This record gives sequence, C-alpha cells and structure tokens, in this order.
Amino acid sequence: MKVGMTLGLSNIEYSKIMREYEKRQVNRKFILDNRKREVLLKIPKFKELEDELISEAIKTAKSAINSPSKDKSQDISESVLLIEDKKRSLLVANGFPEDYLVEKFICPHCKDTGYIRNKKCTCFKQAIVDMLYQQSNLKHTLHKENFSTFNFDLYSKQENNGQPSPRANMEALVNLSKDFINNFSSNFQNLLFYGNPGVGKTFLSNCIAKELLDRGNTVIYLTAYQLFESLADITFNRNYDTSDNNLYEYILNCDLLIIDDLGTELTNSFTTSQFFLCINERILKKKATIISTNLAIKQLASDYSERSFSRLYGNYQFLRVYGDDIRLQ
Repeated sequence: MKVGMTLGLSNIEYSKIMREYEKRQVNRKFILDNRKREVLLKIPKFKELEDELISEAIKTAKSAINSPSKDKSQDISESVLLIEDKKRSLLVANGFPEDYLVEKFICPHCKDTGYIRNKKCTCFKQAIVDMLYQQSNLKHTLHKENFSTFNFDLYSKQENNGQPSPRANMEALVNLSKDFINNFSSNFQNLLFYGNPGVGKTFLSNCIAKELLDRGNTVIYLTAYQLFESLADITFNRNYDTSDNNLYEYILNCDLLIIDDLGTELTNSFTTSQFFLCINERILKKKATIISTNLAIKQLASDYSERSFSRLYGNYQFLRVYGDDIRLQ
C-alpha cells in the first residue's frame, strides 16, 4: 500500500499556502477591474469623480511638501468624503450596490495577505492546521473520533478481580491523555496502548491526534501494515513515487507518529529491524510516538527484537485498555 504525503511547514508547503493567498489577491483584482470597467461603461460621469479623487490626492501631496507644518487634512478629508458619497449615490441610482467597487476579502483581518504586522494571521494558522489534517491520514476519522464524542457509558462500572472497572480505567487513561496533550511541547513522552481488539485504543489515539493537530502540531497516523509497506517501498524501490522522496524523513521527524495495530503486519527480519530503527531514531530526536497493539506484553517482547522491546520498556508508558468490545455496542 502506497501512502503518499508531504508534511506541513516545509518550504514547499509554506510556499503552497502562500500561493493560495496570491491567487486570492489576483482573483480579487480581476473581479474589481471587471466591475470598474462595467461601471465606467454604464456611468460615464463616474470617471469624472474618479479624476476628482486623483486631483485631491495630488493636492494633498503638494500641500505636504510646500507647507509641512500646515494641517489641511481636515479640508481634504471632507472633500474626499463628499466625492465618495457622490460615487455611492451614482452606483445606487444606476442599479449597483453601493459597495460594488469595494474590495471584498476572504479574511478581513489580514486582507488576504496571511500576515498582520509580520505575524501569521489566524486564517494562515488555520490553513496550516487544514493541511496537517490532510496529511495525517485522519481528516475524516477525527470528525467522529474525538474527546467530544467519547462515551464512557460504553465501559462497564463493574470491578473485576480487584482491578479498577473498565470505565474507571478509561477515565484515568483519558485524563492521562489530556496531560500528555497539555505537556506535549515541554515534556517528551511516548505511549503504548495494549489490550484486546475493540476496547478503544485507536479511538483514544485519535482523540489525542485531533487535539494536537488543532494546535498546529504535525501528526502522521499509519497502521503497522502501512508503515512497513511504505518503508519497504522506499527501501526496495517498489512502486516508488517521487512525491514520496521525503516520506522516511517525515516518519522520523513529525511531532507525533501514531503506529496503529502493531502486530497485524507480517513480522520478519525487515520489519523487526525497521521498527527498531524507527522508534530508536524518534527517541533520539525526542519526537513523540503512540503505539497501539492487540498483543500482550509477553508476545510483544517475543515477536520483536530484545533491543526493540528494551527501547519500548525504557521510554514508553505501557497503558492497558480493557473492557467489552465497544464496536459491538
């Protein structure tokens, strides 16, 4: 399976966002120029008022040069306002909206430049978030799987053999996950969710992913199968696509990598070595990883190399998720 993506915040992706702003500006100018031609064709007198405005601008410039200490701005402003009022009246009288020639911005805050006083506008930040969603492989999933849709009622309150009830356990895991999110930028952590199929491991990972994506972090979600297939494509040049030139770098350097369903892939010497390389490099780079698996701890230790399990054991929080299969509910 080929997983193509280009992670945000690279020069290429930054340029892509900026090109969208340039398109907005070009499109806005095109619409405004067409409207001006339309108005001038229908209302010849409108040109006279435009010329008057230009004359007032020239007067303002000359006045500032010849008498810098003299303030004539009020007289000029009143004259300009009068001309603008005449223009609006002409437009309305000829069947146009009075704001027909006023520039319309998609974002009125930055006027479609993306920046306000050298700082990214909220619309630019949202464009980054939208891009990250597209690249995370999670865009549609996270509309349904997030903390706002989390239902604790799916977990039993019944204790079992002295251990906390599935509901109490999940409530504790959700609180821990929220701490993970809130301390994400200051505290390097990795999580490993393990337990039977259908108990909410992937759902919980997705809840974390959404919160971090919404805060502008780079997140990649891959099943173990997708991860190892992509790495095999790159390593062995299978079905190689030039758009994936940097996929390996993205896997190693994104803020959060989610590896879902570890153990469902075909385990062999290649996957074992690539798994160690991936988690080890991310630990060295202090890049967070969340792994979910249906494997028990003993099986995880036996199926992967001793050095891989050692890295997991020393650098991950092992968190058991248990309860009934909520997918059946």
